[in-house]
Amino acid sequence: MSKLSDRWLFWGPTLIWASTWHVILYQLASGVPVLNSVGWRFLLAALMLAGLARWQGQSLRLPRSAHGLMLATGIVQYSGNYVSVYEAERHIPSGLVAVLFCLMVFGNALSGRLFFGQTVSRRFLVAAAGGVAGVVLIFWPEIAATGERPHALLGLGLGLLAVLAACVGNVLTLTLTRRGLALVPVLAWSMGYGALFLLLASLLSGQGLRLELSASYLLSLLYLAVAGSVIAFVLYFKLAQRQGPARAALTGVIIPVIALALSALLEGWRPGALSLAGMALCLGSIYAATRSPQGAPARPAASVPEGASD
Repeated sequence: MSKLSDRWLFWGPTLIWASTWHVILYQLASGVPVLNSVGWRFLLAALMLAGLARWQGQSLRLPRSAHGLMLATGIVQYSGNYVSVYEAERHIPSGLVAVLFCLMVFGNALSGRLFFGQTVSRRFLVAAAGGVAGVVLIFWPEIAATGERPHALLGLGLGLLAVLAACVGNVLTLTLTRRGLALVPVLAWSMGYGALFLLLASLLSGQGLRLELSASYLLSLLYLAVAGSVIAFVLYFKLAQRQGPARAALTGVIIPVIALALSALLEGWRPGALSLAGMALCLGSIYAATRSPQGAPARPAASVPEGASD
């Protein structure tokens, strides 16, 4: 994993998470409660990450002092974040949720500065803002119609809560790996705690534990666990370790563009002139944000702490 280039670390989770927007539709169509579906997803991912850690010779016995942070990470990143996204989409268009998640670039830049002493250039911030503007153009028809929804403010609040949870989860995970803890065991414990929290919440809320045995549900669950959770999060946090959380969050700017391209292929979506202009602005901004100055090779924002590699 440590031999993968930053390009692979960026495009791996970007392409995977762009596809999960479509795959999640199979979960939602099943009628299984969200708390159950997300809980099963991360429970399965946690078990696979635990197996991966053992296969790599990494111990799952982490310091007792780390479990409090991993519990908090599980509740914030893998419970609050995902449930807030699902609930936000009940009240506002999914396109607006995608726009809100673009703001992670600035949230991660601020948290990287405050907690890790990592800075980003003005050129990067301007280019990132251009990318966000491009996503706004792509989804403008949906955004313009938001005011017609009776609970739009609630949806916006939930969407912003999800973004905040994702930013906090990034800080907690990177804090743990900077203490010298290996990434894969940290993710295994964090996702496991998050899954158990969700399933317990489902029991306490009276929804029980439900699992649909149809092929579409099980295959989509497997894809979301293996690709969307195990592979994508490992690659994403390796990128955040090397390049800083702000650059890693650029994945959230380009994911909506790729997701819409898949929607055009699989769901019959047809882009208009405004959407095409937004896509061009978004892709151009991402290129500007990731291009090294004067062709020089990009430098990582901070070195990976010893023991944090997977």
